[in-house]
Amino acid sequence: MIPKYFFLTKGVGKHKECMHSFELALRDAGIQRFNLVNVSSIIPPSCKLLSKKQGLKMITPGEITFVVLDKNSTSEPHRLIAASIGVAIPSGKDNYGYVSEHHSFGQTDKVAGDYAEDLAATMLATTMGIKFDPETSWNKRKQLFKTSGSIIRTTNITQSATGDQNGLWTTVIAASVFVP
Repeated sequence: MIPKYFFLTKGVGKHKECMHSFELALRDAGIQRFNLVNVSSIIPPSCKLLSKKQGLKMITPGEITFVVLDKNSTSEPHRLIAASIGVAIPSGKDNYGYVSEHHSFGQTDKVAGDYAEDLAATMLATTMGIKFDPETSWNKRKQLFKTSGSIIRTTNITQSATGDQNGLWTTVIAASVFVP
């Protein structure tokens, strides 16, 4: 049961019930038809990143589908929320990568996404013995990761939203979906 592919997706939902807002966020992300099982943060060696469209074609409704899922919800009007997935993919076919989750209040897509991407890259870098100063800015670390030749790609997917002005539950999700 080692996935060969994965894709990233995100969504937002609003409803008077928190659980229903989560369902609407899953629908917005296109993953509501699957039996989602949360897993931890490892991208298997040689696992390829696909587009959402390609990945969805490879999964059947009702299929047990492994995901790294992050979510955040609020019923507070105008409160900014975010859910983010960060990805760090190493060079070399035998190396595994990392997925991180980060959810926040008051952070924009860019800030939350950069943070999640930094988390994934940092987790991968520390397992590969890449030395860096954790106080260094993300842009400087990103350049270090690229120039080390060990991390070939980092990315993120982030969904943010502001709480509904009438107090409906607002839920945001971001997910890395593994495909067999």
